[in-house]
Amino acid sequence: MLSACGLFVASLISPVAHQLQANQARVSSLTGTIRRHEAFRSEVLGNQRNILVYLPPGYEGSSQRYPVVILHDGQNCFDGATSFIPNQEWRADETAESLIRGGLIQPVIMVAIDNAGAERGNEFLPTQRVPRGGLQPMGGKADLYGKFITDEVLPFINREYRTNPDPQVTGMIGSSLGGIITLHLGLTLGRFTRLGVVSPSVWWDDRMILRTVNGIPTSKRLRVWIDMGTREGNQAVEDARLLRGAFLSRGFQLGSNLAYYEDVGAEHNEKAWAGRFGMILMFLYGKNSP
Repeated sequence: MLSACGLFVASLISPVAHQLQANQARVSSLTGTIRRHEAFRSEVLGNQRNILVYLPPGYEGSSQRYPVVILHDGQNCFDGATSFIPNQEWRADETAESLIRGGLIQPVIMVAIDNAGAERGNEFLPTQRVPRGGLQPMGGKADLYGKFITDEVLPFINREYRTNPDPQVTGMIGSSLGGIITLHLGLTLGRFTRLGVVSPSVWWDDRMILRTVNGIPTSKRLRVWIDMGTREGNQAVEDARLLRGAFLSRGFQLGSNLAYYEDVGAEHNEKAWAGRFGMILMFLYGKNSP
């Protein structure tokens, strides 16, 4: 099992590991209608990245407006040709396509935002600290990253596509450090209320995210999914349980506006997250969801 430090290392992009994995043959695995916006420039962050937009079945022939779901680490969400581990991606497009066509979830637009490589940890973490085993401080740009999404990405998406911009139907899903930025922005901005918190790195900065949860108003309207694989480490599982407890203490109710799932035997990787993505969408956007 991975320790918290091991999970942190796994959550960063290792150039050496990436080069070894790049030698494997990659196969594109895009499914459905996906539009690519390359080199999307952020003035807020001073960098650029690709953004992929998944459009639900029937989009082209309708006048309907659709909820938006932001996905972090966009390289890993739709396409095995771009995923960190070759050909191991979230299968978010295949899963959404199947569930929408089957009438099991509301049609949604998914916006997969690529991470910024070496800047990933800085942008996804709310506080700046020197990580265990590290030499340089990391983090502290989460609020800027949130401003990038709210002031640059979402206005662009709302102009280009038929979206329903109501925060009560706007979602965000992320794994590992992406789980932390999802929670942080969902708890602090009021723009995202349907949150998929996947294998979150709760341990960061002495579990600062628990303090954030403990400070939210009990009246805050959120719908939150939390999960963890049992092979991600005993401490990771315990941290996820603490996160669940923090939400319960703020009045959230399991099966209503809070879901918690421990995936027996699951590790900290895209294959495991792909296996849970359907359940996440069903909880956040199922036809019986509010």
